[in-house]
Amino acid sequence: MAIKAILFDLDDTLLWDERSVKEAFQATCREAAKHYEVDAEQLEAAVRKEARAMYEAFEAFPFTKMIGINPFEGLWAQFAEGKQEEFRQLQAFVPTYRKEAWTRGLRSLGIEDAELGQKLGEMFVAERKSRPLVYEETFEVLDQLKAKYKLLLLTNGSPDLQKQKLAGVPELAAYFDHIVISGDFGRGKPAAEIFEHAMSLLGITAEEGVMIGDKLTTDIQGSNAVGMRNMWINRHGAKLEGEIVPAHEITSLREIQTVIDTWEN
Repeated sequence: MAIKAILFDLDDTLLWDERSVKEAFQATCREAAKHYEVDAEQLEAAVRKEARAMYEAFEAFPFTKMIGINPFEGLWAQFAEGKQEEFRQLQAFVPTYRKEAWTRGLRSLGIEDAELGQKLGEMFVAERKSRPLVYEETFEVLDQLKAKYKLLLLTNGSPDLQKQKLAGVPELAAYFDHIVISGDFGRGKPAAEIFEHAMSLLGITAEEGVMIGDKLTTDIQGSNAVGMRNMWINRHGAKLEGEIVPAHEITSLREIQTVIDTWEN
Protein backbone atom coordinates (compact mmCIF):
# COMPACT_ATOMS: atom_id res chain seq x y z
CA MET A 1 0.00 0.00 0.00
CA ALA A 2 1.28 3.48 -0.90
CA ILE A 3 2.69 5.66 1.83
CA LYS A 4 0.57 8.77 2.38
CA ALA A 5 2.11 10.26 5.53
CA ILE A 6 5.41 10.37 7.39
CA LEU A 7 5.62 10.71 11.16
CA PHE A 8 8.80 12.24 12.54
CA ASP A 9 10.35 12.17 15.98
CA LEU A 10 11.90 15.52 17.00
CA ASP A 11 14.88 15.14 19.35
CA ASP A 12 17.96 13.59 17.75
CA THR A 13 16.00 12.92 14.58
CA LEU A 14 15.41 16.45 13.26
CA LEU A 15 16.95 18.48 16.08
CA TRP A 16 20.44 17.57 17.31
CA ASP A 17 19.43 17.64 20.96
CA GLU A 18 22.26 15.41 22.17
CA ARG A 19 24.84 17.88 20.86
CA SER A 20 22.95 20.86 22.27
CA VAL A 21 22.97 19.30 25.74
CA LYS A 22 26.62 18.26 25.46
CA GLU A 23 27.75 21.74 24.44
CA ALA A 24 25.70 23.32 27.23
CA PHE A 25 27.37 21.02 29.76
CA GLN A 26 30.82 21.81 28.37
CA ALA A 27 30.28 25.58 28.52
CA THR A 28 28.90 25.41 32.06
CA CYS A 29 31.67 23.14 33.30
CA ARG A 30 34.29 25.48 31.81
CA GLU A 31 32.79 28.24 33.96
CA ALA A 32 33.24 26.08 37.04
CA ALA A 33 36.89 25.53 36.09
CA LYS A 34 37.40 29.30 36.32
CA HIS A 35 36.58 29.13 40.02
CA TYR A 36 38.23 25.87 41.06
CA GLU A 37 40.85 23.51 39.76
CA VAL A 38 38.35 21.00 38.41
CA ASP A 39 38.33 18.75 35.36
CA ALA A 40 35.37 19.80 33.19
CA GLU A 41 34.67 16.29 31.91
CA GLN A 42 34.71 14.84 35.42
CA LEU A 43 32.30 17.53 36.59
CA GLU A 44 29.93 16.87 33.70
CA ALA A 45 29.91 13.15 34.49
CA ALA A 46 29.32 13.89 38.18
CA VAL A 47 26.44 16.29 37.52
CA ARG A 48 24.81 13.88 35.08
CA LYS A 49 25.04 11.12 37.70
CA GLU A 50 23.64 13.27 40.50
CA ALA A 51 20.88 14.68 38.31
CA ARG A 52 19.75 11.22 37.23
CA ALA A 53 19.72 9.93 40.82
CA MET A 54 17.65 12.89 42.06
CA TYR A 55 15.29 12.71 39.11
CA GLU A 56 14.63 9.00 39.49
CA ALA A 57 13.91 9.45 43.21
CA PHE A 58 11.34 12.22 42.59
CA GLU A 59 7.71 11.25 43.17
CA ALA A 60 6.65 12.22 39.63
CA PHE A 61 9.37 10.12 37.97
CA PRO A 62 6.99 7.36 36.77
CA PHE A 63 4.93 10.07 35.04
CA THR A 64 8.00 11.62 33.40
CA LYS A 65 9.03 8.18 32.17
CA MET A 66 5.58 7.58 30.69
CA ILE A 67 5.52 10.98 28.98
CA GLY A 68 9.16 10.71 27.90
CA ILE A 69 10.96 13.53 29.77
CA ASN A 70 14.59 12.79 30.56
CA PRO A 71 16.64 14.07 33.55
CA PHE A 72 18.66 16.55 31.51
CA GLU A 73 15.53 18.21 30.14
CA GLY A 74 14.62 18.82 33.77
CA LEU A 75 17.85 20.79 34.11
CA TRP A 76 16.51 23.54 31.84
CA ALA A 77 12.72 23.06 31.47
CA GLN A 78 10.13 25.16 33.30
CA PHE A 79 7.17 22.71 33.06
CA ALA A 80 4.76 25.64 33.02
CA GLU A 81 2.25 23.89 30.74
CA GLY A 82 0.48 20.54 30.82
CA LYS A 83 -2.84 19.73 32.45
CA GLN A 84 -1.69 16.92 34.72
CA GLU A 85 -0.88 17.58 38.39
CA GLU A 86 2.54 16.01 37.88
CA PHE A 87 3.57 18.99 35.76
CA ARG A 88 2.87 21.29 38.71
CA GLN A 89 5.00 19.02 40.89
CA LEU A 90 7.79 19.22 38.33
CA GLN A 91 7.43 22.99 38.08
CA ALA A 92 7.95 23.27 41.83
CA PHE A 93 10.78 20.72 41.83
CA VAL A 94 13.10 21.96 39.09
CA PRO A 95 14.57 25.15 40.67
CA THR A 96 15.95 23.12 43.59
CA TYR A 97 16.78 20.22 41.28
CA ARG A 98 18.96 22.39 39.07
CA LYS A 99 20.84 23.93 41.99
CA GLU A 100 21.29 20.62 43.81
CA ALA A 101 22.43 18.65 40.75
CA TRP A 102 25.30 21.06 40.21
CA THR A 103 26.03 21.53 43.93
CA ARG A 104 26.17 17.77 44.50
CA GLY A 105 28.26 17.31 41.36
CA LEU A 106 30.80 19.79 42.75
CA ARG A 107 30.65 18.13 46.17
CA SER A 108 31.45 14.73 44.70
CA LEU A 109 34.69 16.26 43.42
CA GLY A 110 35.53 17.72 46.82
CA ILE A 111 34.13 21.23 46.28
CA GLU A 112 31.56 22.61 48.73
CA ASP A 113 30.04 25.71 47.13
CA ALA A 114 26.25 25.98 47.00
CA GLU A 115 26.43 29.52 45.62
CA LEU A 116 28.41 28.33 42.61
CA GLY A 117 26.03 25.39 42.25
CA GLN A 118 23.16 27.86 41.99
CA LYS A 119 25.04 29.93 39.42
CA LEU A 120 25.94 26.92 37.29
CA GLY A 121 22.36 25.62 37.41
CA GLU A 122 21.10 28.93 36.03
CA MET A 123 23.91 29.11 33.47
CA PHE A 124 23.11 25.67 32.09
CA VAL A 125 19.54 26.81 31.35
CA ALA A 126 20.80 29.76 29.34
CA GLU A 127 23.47 27.73 27.54
CA ARG A 128 21.00 25.05 26.47
CA LYS A 129 18.43 27.60 25.30
CA SER A 130 21.07 29.26 23.12
CA ARG A 131 21.76 26.07 21.14
CA PRO A 132 18.81 25.17 18.88
CA LEU A 133 20.81 22.85 16.60
CA VAL A 134 19.43 20.99 13.59
CA TYR A 135 21.07 18.35 11.42
CA GLU A 136 22.44 19.65 8.15
CA GLU A 137 20.01 17.60 6.03
CA THR A 138 16.84 18.34 8.03
CA PHE A 139 15.37 21.13 5.91
CA GLU A 140 16.58 19.67 2.62
CA VAL A 141 14.73 16.43 3.33
CA LEU A 142 11.60 18.08 4.71
CA ASP A 143 11.39 20.24 1.58
CA GLN A 144 11.60 17.10 -0.53
CA LEU A 145 9.02 15.12 1.43
CA LYS A 146 6.53 17.92 2.07
CA ALA A 147 5.70 18.01 -1.65
CA LYS A 148 4.56 14.38 -1.65
CA TYR A 149 3.35 13.40 1.81
CA LYS A 150 1.46 14.60 4.83
CA LEU A 151 3.93 15.20 7.66
CA LEU A 152 3.28 14.86 11.39
CA LEU A 153 5.65 15.57 14.26
CA LEU A 154 5.25 13.02 17.06
CA THR A 155 7.42 13.98 20.02
CA ASN A 156 7.66 12.89 23.63
CA GLY A 157 8.12 15.59 26.22
CA SER A 158 6.73 18.49 28.20
CA PRO A 159 4.46 20.76 26.10
CA ASP A 160 6.25 24.02 26.89
CA LEU A 161 9.71 22.52 26.47
CA GLN A 162 9.00 20.95 23.10
CA LYS A 163 7.36 24.18 21.92
CA GLN A 164 10.42 26.08 23.13
CA LYS A 165 12.67 23.79 21.09
CA LEU A 166 10.52 24.41 18.02
CA ALA A 167 10.51 28.15 18.65
CA GLY A 168 14.30 28.06 18.60
CA VAL A 169 14.10 26.88 14.97
CA PRO A 170 11.04 28.89 13.86
CA GLU A 171 10.94 27.60 10.28
CA LEU A 172 10.55 23.96 11.39
CA ALA A 173 6.94 23.80 12.63
CA ALA A 174 5.48 25.02 9.33
CA TYR A 175 6.47 21.77 7.60
CA PHE A 176 4.01 19.73 9.64
CA ASP A 177 0.30 19.24 9.13
CA HIS A 178 0.03 18.28 12.80
CA ILE A 179 2.26 18.39 15.88
CA VAL A 180 1.54 15.89 18.67
CA ILE A 181 3.35 16.30 22.00
CA SER A 182 3.04 13.49 24.53
CA GLY A 183 2.63 15.88 27.46
CA ASP A 184 -0.43 17.39 25.77
CA PHE A 185 -1.87 14.03 24.78
CA GLY A 186 -1.31 12.35 28.15
CA ARG A 187 0.65 9.30 26.97
CA GLY A 188 4.05 9.02 25.34
CA LYS A 189 5.61 6.78 22.75
CA PRO A 190 5.62 3.74 22.62
CA ALA A 191 1.98 3.71 23.78
CA ALA A 192 -0.30 2.56 20.95
CA GLU A 193 -2.81 5.29 21.83
CA ILE A 194 -0.57 8.16 20.75
CA PHE A 195 0.17 6.49 17.41
CA GLU A 196 -3.54 5.83 16.88
CA HIS A 197 -4.26 9.48 17.67
CA ALA A 198 -1.66 10.58 15.12
CA MET A 199 -3.16 8.32 12.47
CA SER A 200 -6.64 9.69 13.15
CA LEU A 201 -5.38 13.25 12.68
CA LEU A 202 -3.77 12.26 9.37
CA GLY A 203 -6.73 10.16 8.22
CA ILE A 204 -4.54 7.17 7.42
CA THR A 205 -4.24 3.50 8.28
CA ALA A 206 -1.05 2.11 9.78
CA GLU A 207 -0.09 0.70 6.39
CA GLU A 208 -0.21 4.18 4.87
CA GLY A 209 2.25 5.72 7.33
CA VAL A 210 5.91 5.43 8.23
CA MET A 211 7.59 6.46 11.48
CA ILE A 212 11.08 7.98 11.45
CA GLY A 213 12.96 8.09 14.75
CA ASP A 214 16.20 7.45 16.60
CA LYS A 215 14.93 5.50 19.62
CA LEU A 216 14.15 1.82 19.34
CA THR A 217 12.24 1.76 22.64
CA THR A 218 9.82 4.55 21.69
CA ASP A 219 9.68 5.30 17.96
CA ILE A 220 10.29 1.80 16.64
CA GLN A 221 8.61 -0.24 19.35
CA GLY A 222 5.49 1.92 19.25
CA SER A 223 5.10 1.94 15.49
CA ASN A 224 5.77 -1.81 15.34
CA ALA A 225 2.97 -2.35 17.86
CA VAL A 226 0.37 -0.65 15.66
CA GLY A 227 1.60 -2.29 12.44
CA MET A 228 3.25 0.80 10.97
CA ARG A 229 6.50 0.52 9.05
CA ASN A 230 9.40 2.52 10.37
CA MET A 231 12.96 3.62 9.83
CA TRP A 232 15.44 3.69 12.68
CA ILE A 233 17.91 6.50 12.12
CA ASN A 234 21.20 5.28 13.54
CA ARG A 235 23.74 8.03 12.99
CA HIS A 236 26.30 6.74 15.46
CA GLY A 237 26.64 3.10 14.43
CA ALA A 238 24.83 1.65 17.44
CA LYS A 239 24.54 -2.13 17.40
CA LEU A 240 21.03 -3.48 16.88
CA GLU A 241 20.33 -5.79 19.81
CA GLY A 242 17.29 -7.14 21.58
CA GLU A 243 13.79 -7.88 20.38
CA ILE A 244 12.91 -4.50 18.85
CA VAL A 245 13.61 -4.71 15.12
CA PRO A 246 12.99 -1.78 12.74
CA ALA A 247 11.60 -2.28 9.26
CA HIS A 248 14.65 -0.45 7.94
CA GLU A 249 17.80 1.13 9.36
CA ILE A 250 19.16 4.40 7.94
CA THR A 251 22.11 6.62 8.79
CA SER A 252 20.78 9.85 7.23
CA LEU A 253 17.39 11.41 6.63
CA ARG A 254 18.38 11.62 2.97
CA GLU A 255 17.72 7.87 2.65
CA ILE A 256 14.00 8.12 3.48
CA GLN A 257 12.65 8.61 -0.04
CA THR A 258 14.81 5.83 -1.47
CA VAL A 259 13.53 3.38 1.15
CA ILE A 260 9.90 4.35 0.52
CA ASP A 261 10.42 3.91 -3.23
CA THR A 262 11.83 0.43 -2.59
CA TRP A 263 8.82 -0.50 -0.46
CA GLU A 264 6.34 0.74 -3.01
CA ASN A 265 8.04 -0.86 -6.01
